[in-house]
This record gives sequence, C-alpha cells and structure tokens, in this order.
Amino acid sequence: MNIDFDKMQGLVPAIVQDAANGDILMLGFMNKEAWDKTASGGYVTFYSRTRNKLWTKGETSGNRLKVVSAATDCDFDSLLIKVEVEGEGVVCHEGTRSCFTKELPIANSQSVAQEQAR
Repeated sequence: MNIDFDKMQGLVPAIVQDAANGDILMLGFMNKEAWDKTASGGYVTFYSRTRNKLWTKGETSGNRLKVVSAATDCDFDSLLIKVEVEGEGVVCHEGTRSCFTKELPIANSQSVAQEQAR
C-alpha cells in the first residue's frame, strides 16, 4: 500500500488521535521522509512547512507521540495515526492536551442542539 505524496506537492495531512479515548490531538504534515521515520522509529515525526525540516513531536518537551497504529484514507492521501502520549500528556505548544480548543461560531448550531434536546 503506497501513500500518495504527489497530490499536495510531497505532503500528506496526518491526523493524530489518542488511541485510548479517541480524542483528536493535532494535525501535522508528513513528507515521505517523515513517514518513513515515523514507521521505522515508532514515534510521530512531521515535516515542518515553516522551518522546512523534519521534527519529532516531543523531542524537546518529552511529550512524545508513540505510534499504536496508522491508517490511510481511501484515496491514500491522508493519514490517521493513533498514539499513546508519553510524558505529561500535553500535545499542544499552548500547554493543552489537544490543539483543537478554539471554538468557532456556527450559524444555527444553537438551534440544532436545542432541537436534539427536545
């Protein structure tokens, strides 16, 4: 099974999910070299688009992401990586477990929730 790195100029999005409880922790990007290092080393390594280099999550903080399993989507151009968080369990650079903490307003989301409660 081959990952299609060609669709996005050599990169694929990699969703990181807590293997124990299903929480989505973060999203990063991988090139082939980052994927190869992740697959062979057992810890999530991303490609930094801003620094143009590989980085292994937690290499300085100790909050490493140990790979439990990995899967690709049906188009082979996105990854879902289930992990066990090592260290203090913090994944986001802002000190939270998940990077997805900023709620956005959605029209009618209040009314949908109210309808479901009825």
